[in-house]
Amino acid sequence: MYTDDSSNSNWSAFMAGALIGAGVALLLAPQSGNELRSTLRDYASKAKDELDEATEQGRAAWDSAVERGQEYVEGGKQTLRKAGRAARDFVDETMQTAEQTAEEVTSRRG
Repeated sequence: MYTDDSSNSNWSAFMAGALIGAGVALLLAPQSGNELRSTLRDYASKAKDELDEATEQGRAAWDSAVERGQEYVEGGKQTLRKAGRAARDFVDETMQTAEQTAEEVTSRRG
């Protein structure tokens, strides 16, 4: 799966906006200091857990992309080897045909 930088920055801006909006809402809510601090701690803990999960998903996506890239490189190498063998076989066949033709020409002259 491919995502470009603009969608990543859009996602980051969205998350930042959501966090700021939630923080403002909590600060304006009618709660006592202890309740507010507890709510903020809970919210921060959830946000950290979500960030950790997103980071882990990002690492998994990166690992998958690297693995796919390695598979593509290996496939390309195999294709190149096959093409090299085919070219070598073609040259060998052409050389044999040329030698046979040269022998035929020489035997007709002689």
